[in-house]
Amino acid sequence: MPLLACLPGLAAVLALVLCASGVEGTDAVGGRGVVARPAGGHQAPRPAIVPREVWLDGGTRQGQPPPRYDDRVVAVFVHHTDSPNGYDCADVPRIIRYLYAGQTGSRDWDDIGYNFLVDRCGTIYEGRAGGVDRAVTGAHTQGFNHRTTGIAALGTFPAGVTVPKAMTEAIAALAAWKLGLSDTDPRAKVRLTSSNSLSRYASGTTALLPALAGHNDAYMTSCPGAALTARLPEIRQLAARLQGRIP
Repeated sequence: MPLLACLPGLAAVLALVLCASGVEGTDAVGGRGVVARPAGGHQAPRPAIVPREVWLDGGTRQGQPPPRYDDRVVAVFVHHTDSPNGYDCADVPRIIRYLYAGQTGSRDWDDIGYNFLVDRCGTIYEGRAGGVDRAVTGAHTQGFNHRTTGIAALGTFPAGVTVPKAMTEAIAALAAWKLGLSDTDPRAKVRLTSSNSLSRYASGTTALLPALAGHNDAYMTSCPGAALTARLPEIRQLAARLQGRIP
């Protein structure tokens, strides 16, 4: 996956699209994924989530198709947006709006690919339409969009870059809540079936993947960056703690 520089203006943001090579539009459900246990005693509280109407600002494209759904979410994929890190958090709605415009414009996607986006201040934004509490089929991880949620960290996180604590805590809180709805342990491995041979696994292959995974677990990419990837064990532990699985 090439790392893309961010240039000012909408034209540059058309190139600033979500770890671009390793995403795909929604497709038909590819086989059976993991059968998670019914929701039980390990649900985490829902964190505050800014609704998509805030960043859309009335800018929904004409003819956007309705969202598609899976039966549940049993895995989370963490991404970065491969964009600059020094943004003012007050500008995040505009940044997301540019991402949306690039993906639904030049790429002709049905919607923004990520289900959620998290900024460096720890604010969580609803991305893809369909309802934050539902298992909305995303377009964020080639071959593994079903029964998963895509969380994008706004920024670029190669080795040596500091990942803001507020960001990792927000990712953990969001993952704990979404995975808790299916009583999935964020530290566990789950079985997911690839729907696209462009992923690390041929279409139809059942893969054992982390329930809280990096994009690079499923696709040949550096996303979400070495620095954020190194924080995933800590994020898993915090998410498990928020679910009440560990003290």
